[in-house]
Amino acid sequence: MMKLKTLSFSIALALSATALSGCGGGSNNNNEATTPTQPDNSGAATEPTWTAGEFLVSDTFKNQCESPRTGTDPYENAPYPDQLGSAMHEKMWLRSFSNETYLWYDEVEDNDPKNFNSVAEYFSQLKTDATTASGEDKDKYHYSESYDDYKKEAESGVVSGYGVRWAFISNTPPRVLRVAYTQDNSPASQAGLVRGDTITAINGTDINTADSEGVNNLNAGLLPQSGETHSFTIKREGIEEPITVSITARDVESTPVQNAKTIELENKKVGYVQFNQFMRTGQQALIDAFNSFADQNIDELVLDLRYNGGGLVVMSAQLGYMVAGEEQTKASEGNNAKVFSSLIHNDKRNRDNEYYPFEYRIIDWDKSEYTNSTLPSVNLNTVYILSSNGTCSASESLINGLRGINVKVVLIGDQTCGKPYGFTPEANCGEVYYTVQFKGANAKGFGDYAEGFKPVPETEITQSTIGLTDRVPGCMVADDFSNQLGDSKEGMLAAALTHIETGNCPVNKQTAQSAPSNSVSSYAQGIGLSTPYHPLRNGLVDIKVKD
Repeated sequence: MMKLKTLSFSIALALSATALSGCGGGSNNNNEATTPTQPDNSGAATEPTWTAGEFLVSDTFKNQCESPRTGTDPYENAPYPDQLGSAMHEKMWLRSFSNETYLWYDEVEDNDPKNFNSVAEYFSQLKTDATTASGEDKDKYHYSESYDDYKKEAESGVVSGYGVRWAFISNTPPRVLRVAYTQDNSPASQAGLVRGDTITAINGTDINTADSEGVNNLNAGLLPQSGETHSFTIKREGIEEPITVSITARDVESTPVQNAKTIELENKKVGYVQFNQFMRTGQQALIDAFNSFADQNIDELVLDLRYNGGGLVVMSAQLGYMVAGEEQTKASEGNNAKVFSSLIHNDKRNRDNEYYPFEYRIIDWDKSEYTNSTLPSVNLNTVYILSSNGTCSASESLINGLRGINVKVVLIGDQTCGKPYGFTPEANCGEVYYTVQFKGANAKGFGDYAEGFKPVPETEITQSTIGLTDRVPGCMVADDFSNQLGDSKEGMLAAALTHIETGNCPVNKQTAQSAPSNSVSSYAQGIGLSTPYHPLRNGLVDIKVKD
């Protein structure tokens, strides 16, 4: 019997002192940690010793910091848990924590922490070096960020920047940088940037002729500090003269749900919604959209997830329910819901048969608990999903979870990114760490889509392979920057509408294979930079909510 994902403590995103001890892995969840190293009489902490292959439980080194924070944590209204320690304490905590919880802990080389100049440098190599069949890194998701940045985005969807989603079609010469979309009421939207604008210069530096100093100038504009103002020269379709705008970076509240509407076809009503991130601030807007779709009794649904890099597992399970409804998601025995995503951990964590059901309940995020209110649903057995290589993680879990209960998914766009993995963010000494801790699988046990889901002709799919393969019926269609998102003429949406009307892919649209590959980034992306993947903005996060 599978164990339901009981979400028993304050959400992982809250990262309270209590929650932190609860979301770690290995023996530190069993209160078996030894006494942390204490400072000697001089006030300096005694530095721990590394011995190859020997691991103390991570709580031995927890919250012992080279530069401990003092005072009250403004997000938790409680004293910071930090004690005086050293960089070696922080490294040894990361080492033990990774050994306890990392999905591929046995593929990590146990290097001497003293051989690394910083905690960040040491953490960066605490991952597998294995590659996928295509030669890409198996773990592309290893990352950390500051506690303050994490809390701002996790609790209120606030991120410092312009509020623009860049599309890096090429970040090496000849560079092509375009606007994918802007957040509502953001500096970018208020400055007049619109989807399709092509950036030709930043701070007066041409993006194609910049020398090394010029590249630094370009990156300063693309990766601004809050309060900085930078200028952008753009080429806009239909306007001959270049346009130059100045934009000041600030904290921007994300708008994960945009452009919800109903499109009238000749004999059908089609619901469309652009959904950019599985985050708590998007719950009510999704509910509003699906209430509208249900009231209008839509016949078909198009979910635009082309720029949705993921987020909360439980919200993906909620969206699965809103698509499929009670009858399709209810288990045959009792009143339990069917498996949306089962979680496979490493062999040390002893969490077999843990899973997320298709979630029918609304969550009170302020109290971190489920309510008795039921989500709306459109009760469909087919859903159209617009996708790209920026469709990742929780978005892919939705595709996989629905196919696991035989809901038909038609994929329109490009191959998804390939991330069947997830993590619980863990904080220590003012930094929040993301290390892959589980793999997700659908009700049929399938989770092997590390190369992404690929749209293929429906004739290549048999009934016996639905939910058991990374090949999904659909159409390869390029992202169309000449039209706005939600416009029926926009390439991917137009292809979905054609498929709804005819059952076939359009023959006159540029296919994704023949189009340039779009490397689409939300925020932290620079020209000429090797920029880390950001898992909270583009990843699967294990959220725990109280029943």
